[in-house]
Amino acid sequence: MLFMSLREGTMFLSVIVFSSLSVSKALGQTEPVVDSSYIAAVYEHNVILNPDPRISLSRPAALQHMQRNLDIYEQQAARAAQQGVQILVFPEDGIQGFNFSRSSIFNYLETIPDPQQESWNPCTEPGKYNNTEVLQRLSCMARRYNLYLVANMADLQPCPLKTDPSSSCPSDGRWQFNTNVVFSSDGLLVGRYHKNNLYFEVAFDTPPQPEIITFDTPFAGRFGLIICFDILFYEPTIHLVTKGVRQLIFPTAWINQLPLLDAIQFQHALSLGANVTLLAANLRNDQRIMTGSGIYTPFSVKSHHAQKGDPVEGRLLVARVPVLDPLLAVQSVTDGSTAKDSGFCHKESRLDFPAPETSSSVPPSSSASSTSTFISSIMYDPFTFVLLEETEGKVNVCNGTFCCHLQYRLIPQGDSKELYALGAFGGTHTVNGRFAVQVCALVRCAGLDTSSCGQQIEEAESKMDFQLEGRFGSRYVYPSVLASKFVLEQPKHFETAPDGTVTMKHSNMTGGLVTACLYGRMYHLDNE
Repeated sequence: MLFMSLREGTMFLSVIVFSSLSVSKALGQTEPVVDSSYIAAVYEHNVILNPDPRISLSRPAALQHMQRNLDIYEQQAARAAQQGVQILVFPEDGIQGFNFSRSSIFNYLETIPDPQQESWNPCTEPGKYNNTEVLQRLSCMARRYNLYLVANMADLQPCPLKTDPSSSCPSDGRWQFNTNVVFSSDGLLVGRYHKNNLYFEVAFDTPPQPEIITFDTPFAGRFGLIICFDILFYEPTIHLVTKGVRQLIFPTAWINQLPLLDAIQFQHALSLGANVTLLAANLRNDQRIMTGSGIYTPFSVKSHHAQKGDPVEGRLLVARVPVLDPLLAVQSVTDGSTAKDSGFCHKESRLDFPAPETSSSVPPSSSASSTSTFISSIMYDPFTFVLLEETEGKVNVCNGTFCCHLQYRLIPQGDSKELYALGAFGGTHTVNGRFAVQVCALVRCAGLDTSSCGQQIEEAESKMDFQLEGRFGSRYVYPSVLASKFVLEQPKHFETAPDGTVTMKHSNMTGGLVTACLYGRMYHLDNE
């Protein structure tokens, strides 16, 4: 049985991880003992915005605006400390907001020293640098409440103007970076990371070289830093994982994009697929469809996703988190053979699935369904779909040479009439970002006509037992099962075979199925 709070969207599952090879090291990790754990918190912040961010403010006015958001941070840090929190994460853009121009953000900027080059405690050494009021307040917050604190702010770094046309220095002689800062529990600045993958952020620069930034803690070892859009790219996210970092800090200002990239959906998928802990703090802004934060490990979830009509105040999430073994991350990315079970599937699975068919043995014309394929868009990508016309069966669909396979049993609830389809896409996504993907997506269509398949929809009544499979050209495949009203479900089984075949099984759903997805990232093709 799964124990889930629909209000908080939480679930805690024991996980048994085993290798699909007869002789191999385990690539996941069984649930650690309680002693090897820590208490983490993320805060989803309803940011107080500058009503006209394109108009430049004076430094005192910019500070006054930022202090209003920092007052809320202070309240949440106090709440977190009362619950024994050891590390607290705030979201991207949570101090100053967003939609600035390069010039209008100038008086929000502070020059952040590199903690790898010098030691500085802004709280105890406030006079060392000018115009560092925000850094000082964050430092004192960490020190006052005796916790590690991660926040996101805007950094100003001077750069020498050069006559060389290849110089990356902007014409105004300064770099402006979207930046994570980390303070230890005594207020020392211990981490500074500049966002590598900007998302329509004209106020900021991309750093000359991608940064791989980590910091160490006495209670949980090493953490890595990423920001928002970074999560979809090899640099820095997967680079960190290949270095053995299994705990990632993720401030974000994520705009939700169903049916594949809702915030909590992909946060959970990254945690499962990369076998890491993810501490994700999002903004809350209903006008921009921003919500969805959580604390994720390969075997537990605590998440929050606001829905229509919910109160607009922020949300503090607190959870005890296991410390993951960093050695297992290196093994899992060098050997693509993994298998993970929830520990419940053997007793309670409703389907005794036979050995799966592979893409090489099932040509596109041999679909078990008589339905012809059709093209419909998901997030501007032309997916090839096939409808699920029966209450149970097998269907196959191919997009070019990439094929997806589904064995399913649909369990309608009441008199509801809902249309489901299996879609496949292999290619380069080019709208609002460019990156190569292979995706198998089982979706509830928004209506009863095929043109609605792939459109955004939040609710469903029909449940489904299924096995979803594809043969991927990358070992980086991220699984997700999203149920009605933004409830995450933990796949009962997720396995990657040595030939690239990825299989996800699930049954006994607690809610109606909105999306089941295998999201493969072809990082090596991004620049082609």
